[in-house]
Amino acid sequence: MATYAVGDIQGCLTPLQCLLEKVAFNPEKDRLWVAGDLVNRGPDSLGTLRYLYNMRACLTVVLGNHDLHLLAVAHHQRALNRQDTLDEILDAPDGKELLEWLRQQPLVHHDSELGFTMVHAGIPPQWDIRKALKRSRRVEKYLQGPKFKRFLREMYGNHPSKWRSTLHGMKRLRVITNYFTRMRLCTADGRLDLSHKGSPKNAPKGYAPWFEHKKRKTRKDKIIFGHWAALEGQTGTKNIYALDTGCVWGGKLTMMRLEDEVLFSCDSDATLAPPTSPDTA
Repeated sequence: MATYAVGDIQGCLTPLQCLLEKVAFNPEKDRLWVAGDLVNRGPDSLGTLRYLYNMRACLTVVLGNHDLHLLAVAHHQRALNRQDTLDEILDAPDGKELLEWLRQQPLVHHDSELGFTMVHAGIPPQWDIRKALKRSRRVEKYLQGPKFKRFLREMYGNHPSKWRSTLHGMKRLRVITNYFTRMRLCTADGRLDLSHKGSPKNAPKGYAPWFEHKKRKTRKDKIIFGHWAALEGQTGTKNIYALDTGCVWGGKLTMMRLEDEVLFSCDSDATLAPPTSPDTA
């Protein structure tokens, strides 16, 4: 039995299948963790969502910003962007079932036995794992509840840029959501810069990758995340595992086996080995 975590798939189904084939993934024994952004921008968002849904019994998913965007579009709270590749999901006969399953997924997952936490973008320096889980549950309760359309409509925006205990309502939920699904750079006290998407070497003064702050409260924890393809899988920080290696942009899809932290990858243009037949065995 093994547990694998994979970075942003974004509709790149064939590289995902390539990875699972490479490790001889057994859905009856193994588990797969997905660090958000299952869909969008890639060539087969519908196929990817169906594939993951069909293996949901051995799957652990956290939501990314593209997954939330899909839900907002599907429920008529946001228009499609020009670069979106979500139409097939919206038009699919099983789309409603797939989207309802997606809406039930968490923002943060913690496994105390394995000693890993998974989140799409990151955990702000001022929160420990316990507080991150508590805050994520606030959003999940709203997203999974009867007022979810209001959340999907109002989750967009860069403000407030910093958590304060005095925040209420959608302002509170928005900043929590931005930390977990959009954050790259922040200050030591958790003020966000959501405009920067490139290399951390070009970070504005006073801002750094969330995982580089020396006094962050999760510095002893193992955290898996995606979202930041420009890192190319490198954080230079102990116990922090960046698994978005830009598959949708022509890079690789990367997966890690949690038990020994071994990495596996398949190129964005990966092809699958043909099935073995009696004539070729």
